[in-house]
Amino acid sequence: MKMFVEPKCIYLHRDAVDFRKSIDGLVAIVEGELERDAYTGALFLFCNKAKDKLKLVYWDKTGFALWYKRLGATRSRFVYC
Repeated sequence: MKMFVEPKCIYLHRDAVDFRKSIDGLVAIVEGELERDAYTGALFLFCNKAKDKLKLVYWDKTGFALWYKRLGATRSRFVYC
């Protein structure tokens, strides 16, 4: 994945996340459950229960960015979620 930022750290939220959550809900998880500062420029990765979708949230100095990745119809799953 080509990034527009150079992240200092990458954090993976290990538990499945309700993917109806958007930026505000995911940032609340970062600050509440992970106990991290969401404004550091670190990347925060979230996976859904089926392990076929990823969301990535980060602060890029002007606002939060949310990237979303869905696997194709090959029934693949992300391995590390």
